Amino acid sequence: MKVLSLVGARPQIIKEAVLHRRFKEKEIKEVLVHSGQHYDYNMSDVFFEVLQIRKPDYNLNVGSGTHAEMTGKIMIEFEKVLLKEKPDLVLVYGDTNTTLAGALVAAKLKIPVAHVEAGIRQKPKDMPEEINRVVTDHVSQILFCPSELAVENLRKEGITEEVYFVGDVMYDLFLEMEDRFRYDVFEELNLKENDYLLVTLHRDFNVDDPVKLEKILSHLKKVSREKRVVFPIHPRTKRRVREFGLERLLEGLEVIDPVDYLNLMGLVKRCWKVVTDSGGLQKEAYFARKQAVVVMLDTGWRELVEAGWNRLADEENLFDVVMKDDKTNYPKNLYGNGDACEKITEIILQS
Repeated sequence: MKVLSLVGARPQIIKEAVLHRRFKEKEIKEVLVHSGQHYDYNMSDVFFEVLQIRKPDYNLNVGSGTHAEMTGKIMIEFEKVLLKEKPDLVLVYGDTNTTLAGALVAAKLKIPVAHVEAGIRQKPKDMPEEINRVVTDHVSQILFCPSELAVENLRKEGITEEVYFVGDVMYDLFLEMEDRFRYDVFEELNLKENDYLLVTLHRDFNVDDPVKLEKILSHLKKVSREKRVVFPIHPRTKRRVREFGLERLLEGLEVIDPVDYLNLMGLVKRCWKVVTDSGGLQKEAYFARKQAVVVMLDTGWRELVEAGWNRLADEENLFDVVMKDDKTNYPKNLYGNGDACEKITEIILQS
């Protein structure tokens, strides 16, 4: 069997790399295509080293542009690859323009499409990622869902055939990397376990609005009077703080430069709670059995909120939500048992 995997952003490359090793074990031939939407061949972070991420067989080199420009360029170039390679299956990941373009091209060539991370839904419905998710799911023949809620989301839209709850590939990765987590930053800051709040903040809707950013930072400063607040500050957020003249609100917070994945996960493992607007860190906090306060109006990982584990917050109620004394029991196995790659591989072999 020949599977053609299409990726376009760093998280997709990581997921593909985890799956690729399972494909090799099962002797599935995989052709890797990168759209060039986001990529740096010189990246040498821990994922590239530990996962031995390989160079793509094809790079479409589409670069940046408007949504229409990127999607159109990818479709034109990707069609050429599909006509040459003639795969049995096209595998796409997540919710990028690359995902949508690949799914549309394969579907029109009548090549089966498998979508990893299918069934995720999030408001507002007109956000680009949501449009990409919905359309991709509706043209895919095999849908690999990370949660039971994702399966239910698809059922509500009339998609019930070839839908599988396999769990989250990123949970596979978390379990694999856990023994490598580092605690250098934890020790340098002389932190105490379960006694500090870890914060990441970078979304444009939170940091590009001076009024909203001021309110969020004011809440964090208020928290810092009761708990230490560790804030690896994103370059975008740092620029906005300086631009809006909000430096005074960082006083009392442990503001540090961004940290690598292994040290960030070390901080997550030993923190009290997490405050974030990162989609990935919401889940990684859960994997580490830590609750997250999500500074967003909605989340694609709604099952964590519905289970009472994570909480949504905004610039008006952040302090109260963070300091709420949560007694919620840990909801186990929301994203499977860490064997998503194995399940995906077996289903592909049987398709």
